[in-house]
Amino acid sequence: MTLGTQSDTAPAPLRMVILTGIALTVGGAASMAAIALVDLVALLNTVLLVEPRARVQWESVPGFVAVMTILVPTLGGLIVGLIHRHLSPAGRPLGPPDVIEAVQFHKPLPDLRSGLVSTLSAALSLGTGASVGQYGPMVYLGAIFGGFAHRLRLGVPNLASIAVSCGVAAAISTAFNAPIAGVLFAHEVVLRHYATRAFAPVTVASVAGYVIANVIFERPALFRIEFPGVAHGYEFGLVAILGLFVALAAIVFMRLLLAIGPALAQRIRWPEARTAMAGLAVGLTALILPDVLGIGTSTLRFATIDGAFGLGELIVLIAAKIILTALCIGAGFSGGAFSPSLLIGSLIGVLFWTLASGLAGVPTSGAAIYAIGGMMAFASAVIGAPLTCILIVFELTRNYDVTIAAMVAVVFSNLVSHRAFGRSLFDVQLARRGIDFSLGRDRAHFAALKVVDFLQPQAVTATADDRPAEVAERLRAQGWREAFVLDAEGRLLGVFSPGAQEDPPRVAQGLAPARLVFDDATDLADAMERLRGFVGDAVPVVCGETGRYLGAVSEADLVSAWLDEGARLRKEENASI
Repeated sequence: MTLGTQSDTAPAPLRMVILTGIALTVGGAASMAAIALVDLVALLNTVLLVEPRARVQWESVPGFVAVMTILVPTLGGLIVGLIHRHLSPAGRPLGPPDVIEAVQFHKPLPDLRSGLVSTLSAALSLGTGASVGQYGPMVYLGAIFGGFAHRLRLGVPNLASIAVSCGVAAAISTAFNAPIAGVLFAHEVVLRHYATRAFAPVTVASVAGYVIANVIFERPALFRIEFPGVAHGYEFGLVAILGLFVALAAIVFMRLLLAIGPALAQRIRWPEARTAMAGLAVGLTALILPDVLGIGTSTLRFATIDGAFGLGELIVLIAAKIILTALCIGAGFSGGAFSPSLLIGSLIGVLFWTLASGLAGVPTSGAAIYAIGGMMAFASAVIGAPLTCILIVFELTRNYDVTIAAMVAVVFSNLVSHRAFGRSLFDVQLARRGIDFSLGRDRAHFAALKVVDFLQPQAVTATADDRPAEVAERLRAQGWREAFVLDAEGRLLGVFSPGAQEDPPRVAQGLAPARLVFDDATDLADAMERLRGFVGDAVPVVCGETGRYLGAVSEADLVSAWLDEGARLRKEENASI
């Protein structure tokens, strides 16, 4: 992995100008692109009878509505699968995990063509009613604009990572009309630090997205509720219990989502067949439960109304939404898990309120507080951003009581989900790519460095038949004390140290087993752990597959690499403009 960054050459005032210009440009472009994506999806939903009001207009022709309900998501899935198979070099949808990987390791995003194809397929997935979310594609779309900065050499360290984060913040700010949440999402999920050099431009980009969406285009908020406040103190205890239940459901959802993809790939060879099958499942289910279609924004707003859903209807709808969302994402539809998480969490919250208020007879303040608490508790467990979710509630409702209640639910949900599953769905997906953030950002960066990149060219090798005196002379010339003995195929036999025994006739008689051996997959973090108690000049490195000797790394070089990378991370996390 490439961990290098641009050199810090521009003076501070110029860096401020550059970062502000990048933030305004990327933030504005990302915001308008996000608005265009949302409008395109809304248009497709209306034309293709996915949107509830469009379906009502055709209810006098029920046969036509039924045919469209089945055909639209099925054909949509077929087209999405064909697009990914034939047009995308990446061959799959791109999303937040790709953005996190690029930002954390200062890599370019996947190629532009794959990104544009992924955005197009997301519009088709969302437009044809697949049970996926729009915020993941919006995050990636915003990141694309920031990704152009990767080619710029303007004397600002980490410029590309900051620009990508600006695009992400603007997209979230536009989506929710929540600029503070946009800033926190970019730092909490993508950057994972709060350095001033990044905080200032990300904030500018997020505000730019808010101004464009809220002031220029006057976009409506996701939802607005009028809530007088929490009437009973014990309800904070109820939302804490709700958070625990929601966490269990979120864990089931994430595990199911991760399991379905590989299972389908084993059983169905063609990607377009997988997505078409998932679309057919959505269409057939929607004949009975039309609320499973698409993003579910209307259902989300409806859920905050007392008594909008019956008990049995809630249970069936929650189960169907969890299964179909996991199926659609696992099959290859392009879309995120955040929007479905909002809907599933709100329905679980309403289910909890129905049980507590309707069946148990506990006086409550209404369904809305439980719907919002469940919504954010579920979503925060999935995306691993509790502070972002709390602030989204505050910026959407402007209600202090609702925010505190949601905060309680979010905290208890994250306590359970983090312990039983991991910080987020994104982190687990990255861990499956070999990037593990579970032990911290620094540990992931150390693990990205392979010991094979630090091989010492002066390391001395010998064969079993070599004369010890000749080997000793080569070691003195290179300043080493041990030679690595190889067989005829280049495999490591052991270590020879002159003077360890009395004048052996051949190296073979003085051979000792290597005390420690690395292979080409050993990373710096693992190597430093295994060096505890090691005494010697260097550690041999062999090929994991063939066992052939590749070279040796010195203990001093590994310690230097560890210190250098640690210093680079501290500088990045504490950098000022």
